[in-house]
Amino acid sequence: MNYIVFDLEWNQCPYGKGQENERIPFEIIEIGAVKLNSERQIIDQYQVLIQPRVYKKLHHRTREIIQMDMKLLEGEGIPFYRAVKEFLKWCGEDALFCSWGNSDLLELQRNMKYYGILQLLKGPIRYLDVQKLFSIDREDGDSRRSLEYAVDVLEIEKQQEFHRALADSWYTAKVLMRLRSEIVDTFYSIDCYQNPKRKEEEIKVFYPGYEKFISREFDSKEEAMADKEITSSRCHLCRKNIRKKIRWFAAGQKNYYCLAYCPVHGWMKGKIRMKKTEQGRVFAVKTMKYTTEEEAMEIRTKKEEIKRKRRARKKGEK
Repeated sequence: MNYIVFDLEWNQCPYGKGQENERIPFEIIEIGAVKLNSERQIIDQYQVLIQPRVYKKLHHRTREIIQMDMKLLEGEGIPFYRAVKEFLKWCGEDALFCSWGNSDLLELQRNMKYYGILQLLKGPIRYLDVQKLFSIDREDGDSRRSLEYAVDVLEIEKQQEFHRALADSWYTAKVLMRLRSEIVDTFYSIDCYQNPKRKEEEIKVFYPGYEKFISREFDSKEEAMADKEITSSRCHLCRKNIRKKIRWFAAGQKNYYCLAYCPVHGWMKGKIRMKKTEQGRVFAVKTMKYTTEEEAMEIRTKKEEIKRKRRARKKGEK
């Protein structure tokens, strides 16, 4: 297996969000990538400029960050569909995508869908979010630092300017090479731009400390919350069903929480995030995670606070 550490640069509508193409809010104008072998050693690199077809003028912020102009892109760039086909061929079949953060893989697929070639990259896609891995390995697992911050912490020599696709791929690869193998091999991410559609495609993953479940599609949140697998509560350590002490409750439009107790391993906190597809349907991402007594109390407090606000709102409506 090879690691494909890639980075994208993209442009957006120069005239503001009101005039953007909703199907492709960010148009990719550069792909850069570094290939690492199974030992995480750099063995190759890839870079290509892409001719813009949706936004023919660079947004001022894009121009400031990447230091490119439209003349360069039009003169040296190639059409997106050709660039992607060449890139995927260069990646090879036994490849694991890696990126700094979770946005590059999303925008790659969104651009591919716009040009009608999404079938070349099947999802959901397992990948490595190196930004997250850096946080797990070096910090608290929750912080999300800039690439340059990680480069400084790891004392990586700055040989190139940041904010070009190949340079950022190279720096991301250098960060990945310095992370512990047990972290890299364990905490992979799953991109769900191409989410599970049917029950047999649903995803269940066990990580150290928590379990993640990604459901199939439903017509509504209510239909999703009626599904037994989505609302079940299991201890991620002994994998047994456990009793809920606080049933699932809504906190906002997208999130639901519950609190359950395992007689062997203690408190487990459940969270469901409802995600919307481009077609208006929904799917659920559920996590069940070991939690402390103090954090369990915070869930109780959160529920009581939501109930209090609802009562106050109803009282005000009378």
